[in-house]
Amino acid sequence: MVKYIVFALLSIPLIIISWRTLFNLRGHGFYRFLSWECILWLSVHNCQYWFKDPFRPAQIISWIFLTYSLFLIVYGVVLMRKTGEADSKRQEKELYDFEKTTVLIDSGLFRYIRHPLYGSLLFLTWGIFFKRPETHLLIISFLSAVFLIITSKIEEMENISFFGEKYLDYQKKTKMFVPFLF
Repeated sequence: MVKYIVFALLSIPLIIISWRTLFNLRGHGFYRFLSWECILWLSVHNCQYWFKDPFRPAQIISWIFLTYSLFLIVYGVVLMRKTGEADSKRQEKELYDFEKTTVLIDSGLFRYIRHPLYGSLLFLTWGIFFKRPETHLLIISFLSAVFLIITSKIEEMENISFFGEKYLDYQKKTKMFVPFLF
């Protein structure tokens, strides 16, 4: 019962952050929110196992995924702010300010993957799952991954709309989340 209350309370900030995207099924923000909710449920469920048996194989896998997730988010945001030239030219009201890039970023990490921030959430999902793998959490993790793929696909359509042929060429040269693989 406590987990449900904690989940509900922690969902409130996610709803506030995502408010303007919650009712647009065609925008990437709706599916990102659903993934965030899955990640929140995984976190609430597995928080008691975060540091338990730290040298268990699943824990080691978890920490590798979580470390890579942190790398992706930090490096991705730094590159977006440094080279993306976020600007009011992008009128999409559902985008956060740092997402309103007007220059296609294709250097650094973005040379290999198109979605480091969603990749970060993907690795965060699986990192939290491996804290204590259970069947029902496998389903939640899978759903989170599906929502992130949908989020990325929709955002790619938005990027094609804004950047045009340049983004289509960029897609051919890069992977979505994992360099050289996926």
